[in-house]
Amino acid sequence: MTTRKQLVAALQSRYRSATFGDRIRILDEFVALTGYHRKHAIRLLREQPGATKETRERNRLYDEAVRQALTVLLEGADRVCGKRLKALIPKLVDAMEPHGHLDLDPVIKAKLLQVSAATIDRLLANARLHIDGQRKRRKGVGSAIRRSIPVRTFADWRDPPPGFFEFDMVEHCGGSKTDGEFVHTLTLTDIASGWTEWVAMRTRNQMLVIEAFEKVAADLPFSMLGVDSDNDTAFMNQSVFDYCKGHGLEQTRSRAYKKNDQAWVEQKNGAVVRRLVGYGRLSGTHAKNALAQLYASSRLYINFFQPSFKLKSKARDSVEPAIKEKLKAQFNSLDPV
Repeated sequence: MTTRKQLVAALQSRYRSATFGDRIRILDEFVALTGYHRKHAIRLLREQPGATKETRERNRLYDEAVRQALTVLLEGADRVCGKRLKALIPKLVDAMEPHGHLDLDPVIKAKLLQVSAATIDRLLANARLHIDGQRKRRKGVGSAIRRSIPVRTFADWRDPPPGFFEFDMVEHCGGSKTDGEFVHTLTLTDIASGWTEWVAMRTRNQMLVIEAFEKVAADLPFSMLGVDSDNDTAFMNQSVFDYCKGHGLEQTRSRAYKKNDQAWVEQKNGAVVRRLVGYGRLSGTHAKNALAQLYASSRLYINFFQPSFKLKSKARDSVEPAIKEKLKAQFNSLDPV
């Protein structure tokens, strides 16, 4: 390294004073001797002796004052996510300032009102880690597949044709979850018609999920067009992803920890699986076969003779002006902290 620095120092003055042709020759020899990239070699030879590099400090729009104010707002909002906090900030600031919980400089307040949800999550990442004491889940193939599958919430179904299913798994572990292999039920519920199928599985396994899809597709009175699940690793994996893609099934997923996104199948888990099977512990091939026989005997009775409730229409009534003013006055008096 010392030899290279001496060589650079010896050639710098010659290179700067040389003609264009001589510079090319000096540069070619320098690159051949040092093995440097040509662009890097040019920068070294053009550098003034004794010059010090200036490190540019990043001009941050959101400084420590903004982060601290966001931390206070996060606590006042009961630690909601960045997207919900972004929508709540204007109301929360107006509600907390009169009670002395915030005293914001106008510049800081303007920045708080314009900060994005993504920036809020980035600025509050350390605060959330300190509060919750949780580590981020290690990312891998499953995380990449999960990110590639679009999210569908409870409000996104609109009015789909028959063939789009929510599916979920029920573990027959006898109460609180413990280590061990227990029989599972895979429940699939059609959004449009409420038609539901149940498949008994010896254990939780992605290949058994694919076998269940094959069985259900053969028994259905209509074609399977799409499947929607939670973020269970038995569903968010390469095998299930490739199966859905290869069979033209639209695969979507719910938001994490939002059971309402899977309301249709969750309803059937309670109204059918738990009512029919109960909460006992089931394990082994014999129990799996008995459960499969139970579902085979009851599936047509449930689908043909057990009606499902479904919302027919929805109307929104406006609040009377007097009530609206009363609610506004009540809101202005509240201290969220």
